[in-house]
Amino acid sequence: MAAIIFPPPPAILSFTEMATSISELRQSHAHMLKTGLIHDPYSAARLISSAASMSPTSSHSLLYPHSIFTYIQNPNSYSYNTLIRAYANSSTPESSFTLFRNMLFDDGVLPDKYTFTFVLKACSVLNSVSVGKQVHGHAIKFGIERDVYICNTLIHMYAKGGFFEIARNLLDRMSERDVISWNAILSAYVDMGMMGLAQGLFDEMPERNAESWNFMISGFVKDGLIIEARRIFDDMPVKDVVSWNVIITGYAHEGRFEEVFMLFEEMQNAGMMPDDYTLVNVLSSCARVSALSQGEWIHAYIDKNRIEVCGFLATALVDMYAKCGCLEKALEVFLKTSKKDISTWNSMISGLSLHGSGESAIKLFYELLAEGFKPNEVTFVSVLSACSRSGLLDEGHKMFELMVHGHGIKPKIEHYGCMVDLLGRFGLLDEAEKLATKVPFKESQVLWESLLSACRNHNDIEMAEHVTKKLLELDPQDSAGYVQLSNVHASKGRFIDATELRRKMKAQGVSKDPGCSIIEVDGIVHEFLAGEGLVL
Repeated sequence: MAAIIFPPPPAILSFTEMATSISELRQSHAHMLKTGLIHDPYSAARLISSAASMSPTSSHSLLYPHSIFTYIQNPNSYSYNTLIRAYANSSTPESSFTLFRNMLFDDGVLPDKYTFTFVLKACSVLNSVSVGKQVHGHAIKFGIERDVYICNTLIHMYAKGGFFEIARNLLDRMSERDVISWNAILSAYVDMGMMGLAQGLFDEMPERNAESWNFMISGFVKDGLIIEARRIFDDMPVKDVVSWNVIITGYAHEGRFEEVFMLFEEMQNAGMMPDDYTLVNVLSSCARVSALSQGEWIHAYIDKNRIEVCGFLATALVDMYAKCGCLEKALEVFLKTSKKDISTWNSMISGLSLHGSGESAIKLFYELLAEGFKPNEVTFVSVLSACSRSGLLDEGHKMFELMVHGHGIKPKIEHYGCMVDLLGRFGLLDEAEKLATKVPFKESQVLWESLLSACRNHNDIEMAEHVTKKLLELDPQDSAGYVQLSNVHASKGRFIDATELRRKMKAQGVSKDPGCSIIEVDGIVHEFLAGEGLVL
């Protein structure tokens, strides 16, 4: 890169703050060293601020701004505060405590309200109330404990740590309480699932902002209380995009996809612009019920409003088209996405797997590697699923070994499930059983159910009886084992044994859950239960 011509010293600070890369910042740093401007505490503090804001949140990446700080002979409070704040927001917030202690012993500088706010935030992140109490004591010593910013941070720290009495006492003693003060306790109640207390405090609040309402909606959603969440949402005087996103997410998690689509339409009618989070949620709902027309409408909306398709939004579109049966459209979106992340690749591999294109899925996996992406657990679930669905035994073995020994990923139940299913398809029941036993017994039910299905397909009654015994040990009331073994007996003409199993099920009060189907007709989603009529 060509050397930068620096402006005169008074303007170099503005240039420092406008730097767009570490390399530009280092050139500015060099100029300040050459001119001696680095010895001016205020100028050095601005350089630290720029370096800290440009660094990621890991502690290692803060080495550069920290090195600048240590070079300063007489750092001022702004220098300390800048670095303390950076560490408080990093992966090692405890590093801010060391700086705070150094600041206390530095005769040339005093901590101010910003210092205490940043250090107390670190205490909250670490849930370290013991350290927070010491910091609180220092705030009292310096006579600034009643500052509204410090009080709000103290309230949040104590409430998050479960010290609600202290938090409420601080709130009641504040002479200048604001909505943030109330929200500090409210958010802690919500985080701990104490929605009864949260509701009481919410009703008591003299004023509320959007964040207050959103805390309540999200709290009820997390507890699965969608009716209560909807009540708060409907009462909210002015909704923001977060409010809409939270309630839409709640209905999506409850599997109430018709309400998701209705809320999205209401959101449009209210003139609220959806963000990527909204669109991802609604597209995921379309994928769950194969609502292609709604998904296509949302895609058209994205194109019309020139919304960039990348990251999770691209992933959601690919997933929606694949699950709605439009593999070519999914591929088109994938290929047009210039900023792919690992989730986008995973979604496309999964889509190819879903459509039985196992060889194409494996080919795409190798393209992923060639592009420099590192596969994760989800990637290998998609690839192994593709091998299983397409009956690619050798490739499945190879991918499993590559995952474990090539990428150091410890198999989870999903990976074992794919392999058990693949081995079961080829009648390799003994090998499948060995894999199933590697999973903790209480978590292995789905593996034994898959193996039992393979026993039925290969008419292996002896293994089926052994597997059924395992399933009944896990859950005596689970109907899957009884039904599958009964079907194995029936396929072998052993109808007396099949009838006896059905009789035993009835005697023990074990019943089979009815099947359920969801379809889209003319843009309307309908649900059918086996043995029942249409559910609108």
